[in-house]
Amino acid sequence: MDEKVVIQQRPPKSPAAAAILSIVLPGLGNVYNGLVNKGLLHLVIFAGLLALLITSAMGGNPVAIVFTSLMLAGFWFYQIIDSINTAKALNLVAAGEKPADAAKVDFMPQVVPTGSVFWGIILMAVGVLAILANFEVITWETLWDFWPVAVIVIGLKLVFDSVVKAKAGKNNK
Repeated sequence: MDEKVVIQQRPPKSPAAAAILSIVLPGLGNVYNGLVNKGLLHLVIFAGLLALLITSAMGGNPVAIVFTSLMLAGFWFYQIIDSINTAKALNLVAAGEKPADAAKVDFMPQVVPTGSVFWGIILMAVGVLAILANFEVITWETLWDFWPVAVIVIGLKLVFDSVVKAKAGKNNK
């Protein structure tokens, strides 16, 4: 009587644990999933939005307070959902299956080594903040009127170049 006992293996990443960690500290769920750079980026974005909310509250501008509060809440929920979806996708890959959104994410151990996408996003964020300062949503006294447009254009170019390189690399395979 040789019976084979099949023991179900536990998935490598728990979506519930990723969600709880993301609720406790934004970005921690993605660190748990093994995406340290993404987790740190989420933490920095959350801290920046929180600092912007505090600055808006001290300035007393109700429109800026509401706008920043909505951005902060939206990003908080986004990063929780993102860490859950990432854990599920990692579990599918560990089981030998292909995730449904694998076409979008070529599958994802870490950030692109060139870093151009990262710096492009940073430059666009700085440009958006500078434009918000121009419209007095936030206050920065030393900004010029339209120089942030140059920062946004440079950021868009870096992201575009990275996408073109990625598509050229996939076509060569």
